[in-house]
Amino acid sequence: MIVVGGGVLGTMHAYEACVRGLEVVHLEREAGPRGASVRNFGLVWVSGRADGHELALARRARKRWAEIAEDVPGLGFKARGSITVARNDAELAVAKSAADSAGAAEREFEFVDAAGVRELNPALRGEFLGGLYSRADGSVEPGQVLGAIRARLASFPNYTWLPNRQAVELGDSSVLDHTGAWHAGDVVVLATGATLTGIAGAELSAAPIRRCRLQMMQTEPLGEELTTSVADGDSFRYYPAYRDAGLDRLGPQAPIAAEHRMQLLMVQRADGGLTIGDTHAYDEPFDFAVEEEPYQHLTGVAEALLGRSLPPVKRRWAGVYCETTDGSIYHRSTVRPGVIAVTAPGGRGMTCSAGIAGETFDELDAS
Repeated sequence: MIVVGGGVLGTMHAYEACVRGLEVVHLEREAGPRGASVRNFGLVWVSGRADGHELALARRARKRWAEIAEDVPGLGFKARGSITVARNDAELAVAKSAADSAGAAEREFEFVDAAGVRELNPALRGEFLGGLYSRADGSVEPGQVLGAIRARLASFPNYTWLPNRQAVELGDSSVLDHTGAWHAGDVVVLATGATLTGIAGAELSAAPIRRCRLQMMQTEPLGEELTTSVADGDSFRYYPAYRDAGLDRLGPQAPIAAEHRMQLLMVQRADGGLTIGDTHAYDEPFDFAVEEEPYQHLTGVAEALLGRSLPPVKRRWAGVYCETTDGSIYHRSTVRPGVIAVTAPGGRGMTCSAGIAGETFDELDAS
């Protein structure tokens, strides 16, 4: 297998190929990945997924993350669960409705009152009415995942990592890199992420894909443990699991949140700092700069839930990922004989990548 792209999708395909005994050549155009795979929350977010294939894929991936963590402890995998915190009666009603829904068991939902929220996560000492707890959710360390997996793959004699190699041309079951070297195999997997230029642009220009830009930030250590990942009530608006939970009761978002399509997600990193976000923007060309007003809103919401001031922010960044526009979970297509494009999982990338790679091998095994 030739894998083009060193992000989480490409790396998961390389890992699954190696453990199956395939010879793998893995190309990455940068010295190391710099895209959405290292600019995200590291959340394995099962709870918000849509019924059917999407939820099944997320559950499969969550199980696989735990299995891979046994082989690669450096992932920083934690089965920490999540709480979506309700701060008003409308959000509380949505949380209760979701906990009583037909899919609640698969998402491992439990409604908890304010005291229950604080018992599950003592760092949440702000004012709120209750929340929706999901045991199914987990997290990994996005800054460690790819390096940890590649370090494990380096111990396989059948793995070759080629950074700083730009793929410039495709053949049947083969790819040419910018140094003039052809790499041929039984199958090529194009996992080029948000890059829609070069061979990806040539092969995927007509695909139902768009790009999304988001802003995030990370703080200094909190000084105490955030025992679950945390979301605010605006998150109910953005995840398909809550479509039938009475979202019409929520009313309009705060203007700044509506303008930037915002929700609060908050997860603690291995160093004790908090990763907090995010925004969503779709109109290109994207601005090169980050905007301060959304960060101020996120800071206010986070502090309201924590009941304390945030630690100093040590970094802010923007990231870009690709998502489909036709309602599919991600894009898969055979762009020429022996060449499969696998891309555009949207905000599901870290959650579902382990399952998406599994589906690739399901199809290859079937053929």
